[in-house]
Amino acid sequence: MTRTEYPWLLPSAMAESLDPDLPGDRAKAGRPRRTVRDWVVDTLAFLVAALIGLLTSEASAQAGNSELVVFADQLVGAAACCALWARRRVPLGLAIGLIVVSVVDPVAAGALLVSLFSLAVHRPFKPVAIVGALAIGGSAAQAALRPDPGMSFLASVVTGLILILLVIGWGMLVRARRQLFIALRERALRAETEAELRAEQAQRLAREAIAREMHDVLAHRLTLLSVHAGALEFRPDAPPAQVARAAGVIRDSAHDALQDLREIIGVLRAPGESDGPDRPQPTLASLDALVAESREAGMKVTLDNRITDPAAVPAATGRTVYRIAQEGLTNARKHAPGTEVTVVVTGGPGSGLTVEVDNPAALGEVEKVPGSGQGLIGLTERATLAGGRLDHGATDDGGFHVRAWLPWAA
Repeated sequence: MTRTEYPWLLPSAMAESLDPDLPGDRAKAGRPRRTVRDWVVDTLAFLVAALIGLLTSEASAQAGNSELVVFADQLVGAAACCALWARRRVPLGLAIGLIVVSVVDPVAAGALLVSLFSLAVHRPFKPVAIVGALAIGGSAAQAALRPDPGMSFLASVVTGLILILLVIGWGMLVRARRQLFIALRERALRAETEAELRAEQAQRLAREAIAREMHDVLAHRLTLLSVHAGALEFRPDAPPAQVARAAGVIRDSAHDALQDLREIIGVLRAPGESDGPDRPQPTLASLDALVAESREAGMKVTLDNRITDPAAVPAATGRTVYRIAQEGLTNARKHAPGTEVTVVVTGGPGSGLTVEVDNPAALGEVEKVPGSGQGLIGLTERATLAGGRLDHGATDDGGFHVRAWLPWAA
């Protein structure tokens, strides 16, 4: 079973584009051919109408009608039954036509009942109610023009009324079931689509978090590598002690960069696939080590940490402060080498935590580094996700200022 074979399985918006009256009415021009199910249903409808017509024809013969009248009734009744093959295409027109025919030909009553059922399935309530009222009036007119000798006029009218209401009610029930199925199908498809969107969004957020963490972690290490490798390139005649010191920084930075990269890649693996124990994540207490590492690399860094107990700072907040300071030192090393960088951390429980990184203007012309500015974008997102804010920009004297505030619950 496919959606094209049974359009009532489509969402309502798509189904309404196929048929404004009823999703599932596939009988208009340009629609696919009847399926096996359609042929079976249409054949059964034809046989039911023909059976009712035969029973009515026998009653007409017993009523004393001439053989010519009985033959005409049978011929018109057979044509009415054959017309049922068009009930999917023009259910409204067919039902009205059979109402007129059945007034003078009782043999067409079976075809009329089938057409009323099809109309109730494929059309909304208002036209069905109007045609049903016409059918009841036609049934009364038939009882007057072609009375059944075995029934009184009142009994004929009541019987016709009951049969018409039964087939219309049955058709409306089928229509309601189809509409309910469409609604449930649409809800399931919408839920499936929303689940896929949520999964894609979660994957995108995870990728962004990994990319942000990778940039924050590796930019600092790789900048150290670049600075000291450049120093060795432009100072080949440096003293051996200085060369050895720079090579040691390069070696340590490369080792730490590989270790940090291994940790970041580890979050993409399934649980239990890690190569070894994870390194502890940096916190505010790790800020002294970061400054010391930068000083060993030749930077001039002044740290003013006014937090008396760094261990009391929440781990996530402390890690964000560490990353902001790390990115600030990295940017100063890339864009203002040789200048003195100032890092100030203030705040307390209830008032929040503030970290500021300042560096003066660069001394001389500085080579432009690819990818500049991406780290600040990531830091702004990181601070926002932590419930804080981050501001950055050039100062009046040509330097650069980074200031972030992060919440710290009391």
